[in-house]
Amino acid sequence: MTKVESRTGPEFTLRYNEYRSAQINGSAAPGYSSSQATAALEDVFAQTMPREMGFDYTGISYQEKKAQEGVPASVIFGFSLLFVFLILAALYESWSLPFSVLLSTPVAVFGAFSVLWLRRVVLSAFLPAYMVQIENDVYSQIGLVMLIGLAAKNAILIVEFAKDEYEKGKPLVDAALEGARLRLRPILMTSFAFILGCVPLWTATGTGSVARQIMGTTVIGGMLAASAIGIFFIPAIFYLVERFSGAGKARVPTAVPEEELPETGD
Repeated sequence: MTKVESRTGPEFTLRYNEYRSAQINGSAAPGYSSSQATAALEDVFAQTMPREMGFDYTGISYQEKKAQEGVPASVIFGFSLLFVFLILAALYESWSLPFSVLLSTPVAVFGAFSVLWLRRVVLSAFLPAYMVQIENDVYSQIGLVMLIGLAAKNAILIVEFAKDEYEKGKPLVDAALEGARLRLRPILMTSFAFILGCVPLWTATGTGSVARQIMGTTVIGGMLAASAIGIFFIPAIFYLVERFSGAGKARVPTAVPEEELPETGD
């Protein structure tokens, strides 16, 4: 004898890696990043679910978690500096001049982190309703890698001209100051053009705006510091590096060719 009755249940059951599973779709609330949302989900799961249950990610969340398990950001920054150093060493045919360029990049990094912190403090104090999580995440790290090249570009302009002036015979101090004076206006023009071009990132709204705001804040803060502070450090760094490398020693006088004497007849 067969008895049939209606019951409420799922239309079909999902399986993930051969285990019965339930799919949960969600997104971060406004003002929070995806990493914060996944951390909150994992915390709630650990507190409420039994030990026999597990979880995993699919789609973009899965790719994000795999990326976090990959190469650390410190290794990426290290390789970025190494490649820039090797390229500059080949360009200048010197192992000391690249230090004049790379030692100016910490100023840009300091400016990026300072503006990130300042924007977070100002928003939390005066505009809590529009508070966004401005923090050091993958988007700010992308901006920092970008700043290595942008800050190095400013230093390259000054060091290149200072090197040329020094090779023409000027003292090391005068060559450094002359290079900074000649390239001040081009550096300011290109730097402020880049900063103004990143303003839309700073003021971004809508879907994904937090990522753009973090990246824009990072590069704008770094370039402001590199343009307003770094250009004063670069000539001094160039002078110190060249002095320590021995370039500031007295030059060996170049032999002046003797004038040809007129031929005399017998």
